[in-house]
Amino acid sequence: MQDIEAKSILEAALFIAGEPMNVDSLKKILEIDKVNTERLLRELVTEYSTRNTGLLIVEVAEGFQMVTSPACAPWVRKLLSTAVPKKLTPSSIETIAIIAYKQPIIKDEIEAIRGVNSDGVVKTLLERRLVKILGRKEAPGRPLMYGTTPEFLQYFGLKDLSELPTLKEFTEMDMPEPPETLPEDQDMQEAVEVYEESQSASELTEEPVETEQAPKE
Repeated sequence: MQDIEAKSILEAALFIAGEPMNVDSLKKILEIDKVNTERLLRELVTEYSTRNTGLLIVEVAEGFQMVTSPACAPWVRKLLSTAVPKKLTPSSIETIAIIAYKQPIIKDEIEAIRGVNSDGVVKTLLERRLVKILGRKEAPGRPLMYGTTPEFLQYFGLKDLSELPTLKEFTEMDMPEPPETLPEDQDMQEAVEVYEESQSASELTEEPVETEQAPKE
């Protein structure tokens, strides 16, 4: 297969996918070896970056994705008739930074670092697919452990976790909020349900606080 034909196939696959595709998946489509698939992808990244067009191919979330150029964002928003999205709240940025750097981490550990209750913000990050449940910690009560998702990498434009900025840079990021509504995702819905069930269970098992009564006079 000629390079020009292979690149056309890669462009079509990335355009249709609408999300990052890894080299192994694209290699199977092309039916060529991994080294040449990766070479062609990197050539496309360079070619698109020098074309000065409305589309780019970028390396993100351990894969490659076709995206619109940031320079075209105002016109894309007009086309989609969407308002400028809200930004992540300071509590969301703080919490997701803690999870990113400390994963796997349980909610009690997040709250010990933040110094405040984190039920609401953790649930929100789960619903928006920026964090996920990794399992349960082998500790009393077997609390849920949290970590980041491929969507987290995609949203922040990172190839992998090795590209995480310093904690100070992370918390100072001026990033837009993820979409308010997302396509149905069975796994993520189940994760939120597991989280809610664990919260209900912990509330039921909490022992009442005993208070001392003043002696009768």
